[in-house]
Amino acid sequence: MERIRKLARVGRECVACGQCAAVCPRGAIRVWRGVAARVEAGLCVGCGLCAAACPAAVITLEKRGEET
Repeated sequence: MERIRKLARVGRECVACGQCAAVCPRGAIRVWRGVAARVEAGLCVGCGLCAAACPAAVITLEKRGEET
């Protein structure tokens, strides 16, 4: 059975604390201009560590291809 590939997505309510970036094993998340975290899709492996670390609970995992 093929594993569904996921992608982290950061909500607009991000407080830019940087905890997600600190735990990302691939360096796929960076805090952008001190305002919000951004995910580089090409580096994200969908492990979910960032979502678990987010104190604001605004990071979700979505199937790749569903991002808007």
